[in-house]
Amino acid sequence: MLIASDLELRVGSRLLLESASFRVNNGDRIGLVGRNGAGKTTLTKVLAGEGTPSSGQVTNNGSIGYLPQDPRASDLSEIARERILSARGIDEAVRQMRAAEERMGSDDPKVRDQGSRAYAHAEERLHLMGGYAAEAEAASIASSLGLEERILSQPLGTLSGGQRRRIELARILFSGADTLLLDEPTNHLDGDSIIWLRDFLKSHQGGLIVISHDVDLVEHVVNKVFYLDANRCVLDMYNMGWKAYQAQREADERRRKREQDNAEKQASALRKQADRFRAKATKARAAHQMDNRAERLLNSVEGQRSADKVAKLRFPDPAPCGRTPLTAKGLSKSYGSLEIFSGVDLAIDRGSRVVILGLNGAGKTTLLRLMAGVEQPDTGEVIPGHGLQLGYYAQEHETLDTERSVLENMMDTAPDLPDVEARRTLGSFLFSGDDVEKPAGVLSGGEKTRLALARLVVSSANVLLLDEPTNNLDPASREEILNALRNYKGAIVLVTHDEGAVEALQPERVIMLPDGGEDMWSPEYAELVSLA
Repeated sequence: MLIASDLELRVGSRLLLESASFRVNNGDRIGLVGRNGAGKTTLTKVLAGEGTPSSGQVTNNGSIGYLPQDPRASDLSEIARERILSARGIDEAVRQMRAAEERMGSDDPKVRDQGSRAYAHAEERLHLMGGYAAEAEAASIASSLGLEERILSQPLGTLSGGQRRRIELARILFSGADTLLLDEPTNHLDGDSIIWLRDFLKSHQGGLIVISHDVDLVEHVVNKVFYLDANRCVLDMYNMGWKAYQAQREADERRRKREQDNAEKQASALRKQADRFRAKATKARAAHQMDNRAERLLNSVEGQRSADKVAKLRFPDPAPCGRTPLTAKGLSKSYGSLEIFSGVDLAIDRGSRVVILGLNGAGKTTLLRLMAGVEQPDTGEVIPGHGLQLGYYAQEHETLDTERSVLENMMDTAPDLPDVEARRTLGSFLFSGDDVEKPAGVLSGGEKTRLALARLVVSSANVLLLDEPTNNLDPASREEILNALRNYKGAIVLVTHDEGAVEALQPERVIMLPDGGEDMWSPEYAELVSLA
């Protein structure tokens, strides 16, 4: 059981939440919703013990499994399988057994004997922690999340960002924690893995809080909804599933509107009467009483909720460029002995629309990183054409300097941009006042997405490389991205699991990885988007 008592959350001087008290019991599957920047990620960090509330306290009577939006493994040399097993401490027992096996093969009888005893001791520890069945369980979870056996044998540093995130998700699900706190768990998952995850979470016997913009996941899994209202800084709690919650919200809004309309009508009548009474000195007291009653009437109703603000996005007018601003020839990339892809050729013409498809781990993100110059290919070259101005959106937000402020990140992209223009653009992306002075490292996933997109807007790029740009966004913000894709006049190379993003892009060509084959876009490829 997890209990929150009178929580207050702040980021700097900005109030996110006040006086929130609730508990998460076994069997509670809670969908935590609210617009980007409302404080959902901050709240889950506090509940997980990785953040401190401004006031109030969190009491936890069991184990917590926490998946942040941007999980970072501290040791990239760690083997992926061992990272998952470490959730139950099994990795250490397995390592001891492997070390003991080496000693058992020694020519020295004494060393062999020591190895045998060490092996027996480690095997007993493994048995107490679930034994080989636990290893098989971990492998099954990983497989269900699209992680092949060969991936589990690799160091984390050789994996893509999406693969590392799935390793962390597998680790949390394998942990057997009493309460799961999952922040956007479907990011980087294909369609089959999302369906499996839905079933897994529905069968979880402990508590669950999930932040997700995947409506299908929320609809199928949650039985309670917590709405973090960014305008009122309160947590509204609904003891119902997603569909019932949406219906209740709509009914609440209709009721609030009726009550407000009635109150305004009655207050208007009272004030008109008061104005007539004010003309006579003998009626001044009555007029004052009517004004007060009108004010009480208006204050007694909740009023309609303020509409959530949405970042206004318009990709830049592309700078002039030649016919083919970006070309790649013979690109190949390997990590250690693992070849990701080889012999990839592509030419990005002015204003062209290209989608890169491939199963998880096929190298989609790696190819974009090579094209952006973030990594160098093992063979081949990326050739900039005349007038190329590149804009790169990275799914892991590694293009942001987490030590520098929001405003400084903007100025790094466009050094000649006047300060007032940078602040105006940030304001359209919902960064106002002191928000622009916050270090990028403290932003939520949705806020980092908005900052990265704001940087693209001031970049004058004529070729955009976009890696999962709709991740971490609420539906309204996602729709802004889709409109920007539809209207941008420059070239776009897109990696996404979002079928709506591909539909908005209306691509002309598709690159299939790892083979690197190129084809004209056809509706048949649309079926592969959510699976890729």
